[in-house]
Amino acid sequence: MIYNGSSYNENWKISKLAELGIFARGVSKHRPRNDPKLFENGKYPLVQTGDVKEATLYLSKHEQEYGDFGLKQSKLWNTGTLCITIAANIAETAILAYPMCFPDSIVGFSAYPEKSSEEFMYYIFEYIKKSIQNAATGSIQDNINLEYLMSLDFKIPEKKYQDMIVLILSSIDRKILINNAINDNLEQQAKLLYDYWFTQFDFPDENGKPYRSSGGKMVWDEQLKMEIPFSWICSKMENAIEAVRTGLNPRNNFQLGNGNIQYITVKNLCLNGSLDFSGCDTIDEQARQIVHRRSDIQRDDILFASIAPLGRCYLIQENPTNWDINESVFSIRYNSSVLTAEYLYMNLQSEAFVKRATACSTGSIFKGIRINSLMDSEIILPPLSVTKEFSKEIKPFFALQKELDRETHTLIQLRDWLLPMLMNGQATISD
Repeated sequence: MIYNGSSYNENWKISKLAELGIFARGVSKHRPRNDPKLFENGKYPLVQTGDVKEATLYLSKHEQEYGDFGLKQSKLWNTGTLCITIAANIAETAILAYPMCFPDSIVGFSAYPEKSSEEFMYYIFEYIKKSIQNAATGSIQDNINLEYLMSLDFKIPEKKYQDMIVLILSSIDRKILINNAINDNLEQQAKLLYDYWFTQFDFPDENGKPYRSSGGKMVWDEQLKMEIPFSWICSKMENAIEAVRTGLNPRNNFQLGNGNIQYITVKNLCLNGSLDFSGCDTIDEQARQIVHRRSDIQRDDILFASIAPLGRCYLIQENPTNWDINESVFSIRYNSSVLTAEYLYMNLQSEAFVKRATACSTGSIFKGIRINSLMDSEIILPPLSVTKEFSKEIKPFFALQKELDRETHTLIQLRDWLLPMLMNGQATISD
């Protein structure tokens, strides 16, 4: 089957993957795969199918590293290798930004330079991914193999035209990557400021000097087993939160994929505080009425992922008239008489809160925190004036972050509109 074949690209050459480059499965011979010996003195990046799925164009992050023993039973692939997942997360692709190892659930592809490129094949697979996934759904493990990849036929234009397509699409993706990198940096700056004020307690005193370092009075809090600034209190989260709501599970109430209302799930909440709309489901107005009986989100609410990994939040700074949430996302409304939305938002992402929340999480498959556990958790409440000053300092970070989010959302829509038309020949490029 030619997944990218159409009446618009009949003049493109039919090719197989083996004709366009060299490919082979990753290597992970040792069992068990999680043997600690594999990771002793780790220095060789190891990526899994989930890392490939999370990447945009380039795979530039990794969570694990093999040591010398781990490398001996694996293989280090070169920068620029196209990764294609064949198990668990099927037909996901990304290009290695630096040398990495990967297991046999991932195939590595290196293009023949005169015939194609890793970037072009990345976009081919982005276009046909859903078709491959649908074809594989229902198999015992929902996977594909080398033989399947070898059997695929692709409609491929001349190399020069391939490069023109890549230039257009990759320029959009690179701008998205730049925006994401800036947002990551902004989030780190915000966390450093939060840590300085509310973990080290060196917020500016009445003279503008760092409170604790300048001899500010500290008192012992028996509940927290630590010193906190004088006049600050340890409180239950229920005193800082006006309301918590969740959305509904669509399984028995409505269908996804209809309408223009973004239906936000935990997968759309990023660890850098951004909201990723790529792959976001939609619902219609009728479904919206069902959801609004519980969610009712508004500006300055905090969207909070209630299942692991905890700590993914989004502070709404726009009018969310065309948004709604599912049952795994909490909509948290702050108590304005006690603290600011920005302080609560940063607290919910803090290492101390995530550690406490993870300890009380429940669930046999997807660990998560329930509303009553959230409301019963602890929070340090400074005077309202302190959190207001903190919000003034941090709001410019959030404003720029949200502006970049909006631009990224527009870029994603543009890329996803162009991709199918360029890959099936419906849209053409002039020299």
